[in-house]
Amino acid sequence: MQEMPSARSAIPREAVVRATAGAAAVVTVAAGLGVRATAGGDVAKYAGDALYTTLIHILVTVLAPRVRHPVAAGIALAVSWAVELAQLTGVPAELALRSTAARLVLGSTFNAPDLFWYAVGAGLAWAAHSRLMAWSATPRTRS
Repeated sequence: MQEMPSARSAIPREAVVRATAGAAAVVTVAAGLGVRATAGGDVAKYAGDALYTTLIHILVTVLAPRVRHPVAAGIALAVSWAVELAQLTGVPAELALRSTAARLVLGSTFNAPDLFWYAVGAGLAWAAHSRLMAWSATPRTRS
């Protein structure tokens, strides 16, 4: 007797990865807004830095669903560091004066500790992505 393919196997892997990453992006943005609403000072700032890099990791995964998690984390960290280092030029600060979106994405002032917190975010994103991929590869039995 031949088994029918499960609905899970009928959905392309890339679609599942993109949908999961999309949901993770919404949760990450909500977490960032929640931290800003409930915490202040350095806690909110540095949690926001880590979540910024986490969101970039997620967006890399949405754009390239076959990307390996260490590569996605490396790209996210490199982009975060590039944005922070660009703040040394003053260009992001100038753009931030003209656009709220530019201020949110590019920031305005260089802050060296941010570099560390971006690495924390990349590490957490890597760990979460690794765990999710291991969990999704584990065969499930029907109950």
